[in-house]
Amino acid sequence: MIDNRKREWNTEGRYTAGEAADCQLPVCGKEESLEVIDAVPQAWSAVCGKEENMDQSENREVLQERYGLVLERIREMETEGLGHPALDAYFKQMAAFSLKLSDYYIFVEQGHMRDAQLSELQTWNRELYEDILPEHYDQSWGNPAYSVSRMDGQWGQLLSFVYGELRDGIVPAAQGDLEDIVVRMELLVEIYSACVGAWREQRQLPPYETIRQIAYWHNSDYSDIRAEKVIRRMACPEGNPAVEIIMGADLEDVRYLYRYGLYVTENELETARFLCSLPQETIDTMADTYTEGYRMGFEVMGKDLSKKSTVDLYYNIGFERMLRRAVENFAVLGLKPVARELNVKGAIPNRQYTYDHKDDHGLFWDKALMQRKLEVLKTAYEQYKQELKGYAGPAALEIFGEEPFAPESRPQAVRLTPEQQKLWVEYSARNMELYTQYITMSERSFTIIAFPVPEIGENFRAIFEETIKVNTLDYMKYRQIQQCVIDALDQADHVEIKGMNGNTTDLTVNLWKLQNPEKETIFENCVADVNIPVGEVFTSPVLKGTNGVLHVSRVFLNGLEYKDLSVTFRDGMIADYGCGNFPDAEEGRRYIKENVLFHRDTLPLGEFAIGTNTMAYVMARRWNIENKLPILIAEKTGPHFAVGDTCYSQEEDVAVYNPDGKEVVARENEKSRLRNTDPMEAYFNCHTDITLPFDELGELTAVKTDGTRICIIADGRFVLPGSEALNEPLEQVK
Repeated sequence: MIDNRKREWNTEGRYTAGEAADCQLPVCGKEESLEVIDAVPQAWSAVCGKEENMDQSENREVLQERYGLVLERIREMETEGLGHPALDAYFKQMAAFSLKLSDYYIFVEQGHMRDAQLSELQTWNRELYEDILPEHYDQSWGNPAYSVSRMDGQWGQLLSFVYGELRDGIVPAAQGDLEDIVVRMELLVEIYSACVGAWREQRQLPPYETIRQIAYWHNSDYSDIRAEKVIRRMACPEGNPAVEIIMGADLEDVRYLYRYGLYVTENELETARFLCSLPQETIDTMADTYTEGYRMGFEVMGKDLSKKSTVDLYYNIGFERMLRRAVENFAVLGLKPVARELNVKGAIPNRQYTYDHKDDHGLFWDKALMQRKLEVLKTAYEQYKQELKGYAGPAALEIFGEEPFAPESRPQAVRLTPEQQKLWVEYSARNMELYTQYITMSERSFTIIAFPVPEIGENFRAIFEETIKVNTLDYMKYRQIQQCVIDALDQADHVEIKGMNGNTTDLTVNLWKLQNPEKETIFENCVADVNIPVGEVFTSPVLKGTNGVLHVSRVFLNGLEYKDLSVTFRDGMIADYGCGNFPDAEEGRRYIKENVLFHRDTLPLGEFAIGTNTMAYVMARRWNIENKLPILIAEKTGPHFAVGDTCYSQEEDVAVYNPDGKEVVARENEKSRLRNTDPMEAYFNCHTDITLPFDELGELTAVKTDGTRICIIADGRFVLPGSEALNEPLEQVK
């Protein structure tokens, strides 16, 4: 059995913390017939033979009654006044938005989406999202800074959260999910009624805790409905709105993009038009690379794909033409597609808004709520446990080219307390533990591929063409070169990495000690199957003895920019960190702790790798897009270091072999070794790659036990015999 891939798909990586609070884990599917329907769905269908949901039969009548009542109260809200200037302004605006959302739902339900002119669809889309766009955000209740300026402290935070809850009803409205809309509107009305009663009777607001409890129980009470929907939509292919669009829409008519309910800009429109302009041969090449990588992921690991029935699509809208071909390819493999709404992305209206609300669950996150969410997830998993056996794993199509984003730190935004941070870490661990009870990790696989979008600039078409070339490089050539690098590294006791040109990196990475070099190896030879494009060798370092400083002048991690990022390791664990993003160094530390350590006090160095895709590096330099590359490609453009779990997380006991037949034995570290005795301490459920670019790399040397040094990279160039061909593209960089 041969494995030449990299296992690094993070089940949380696609979600914000707020989204994860409801249900962050991708789930699976079962084999059913796929009906392609070119129509907007009329409320979510009951699927897989399960009980009818609230949008059907006798429950539909009850739901319609609730809908009428809540709309009536919201219309009163729009005209009534409490006599409290700030609250009057807030509730009137919330009422106006709710009624707009209701009108949009009716517009969809009556089938007007299909016949509307492009300009009309654009008007709907703009009006639903315009309040949080950057040009309006300073005066938006969605902005916690503005909300707190109108209603002091926690009141302002809570009102901003409720507005966010209403806004999250846009996509459900586009999908005909009346229940979801009603629940959100009922939260608004309940808070309004409490405020009206207290103000009219006592001329004062109700206690903040009274209002917070309303939001708390809203979040808790509907956890079961939301969890069931999330897992059902992933478990069952039928009635999936995204798949219906991919397979049924007229993709030459860009109006189809508005059927998602997501924010649409010229970027998405131009992406769709561009793909429609490409020859079918090019589309086939893109899709075939994507699906063949998925198939190879099973083949090289000796996993039985025939046992699986559902593939989990992650993508950004605009790429439907490629995805249609991919779905056809997956069908040949016996797989039917599903796509959960959290994994189908449109344009981000305002990244600052998203960042400001990432910790909103801190308004009510406690142990009881954590237990509640775990319980309802357990119930949902159990309900669909038979269907979950068919889950084959995610197939992700990522994009790059968006303008870099460095968030502003707003003290008015909700932040988790130290106790809540600990609970969140515990929840993440227990959530993953629950996930692996129903998804057999050793039987699933994945693939990831990335393409640019027009936002990357005027050279978009040229960059797109070059990306296709990078994604389809000759993997045999790289496999042979990478084997030379591995042969040298297998002789080493440790590796020393030093920076240059102002980079202060000075790091020693301790390596696994081989017992049988004839049959064992430390590094995996990663070519292009699940992790496209080709180009790296990687290992799980030994933590004890891994010490020093990793420094990068500029890097983008999970969509956020870090300037002068510095991480200090002591025996493989993060001991200190900082960045230059903010004048206040402590604010920089908080930024890293929230977004790299994910509220933990420390993380291990889970991976050490050497990227070999110098063509990708040159592409980035040629077009000046280093700051726009996705980590999927960026990690191949130099040595990289991942903090968090190893690449073998949850699969340490599965034998892995390189193409030369040697077993990759460095599949665990001192932390993941605890998986059988203390699983809560073994895994961190995160994996963030930090790449050191070649122009900041002074030396990367393998050091033997006797002190003999084998230099692999010096002054940003490969110097190890057998690897010199990697320098040919680098000569193009001035």
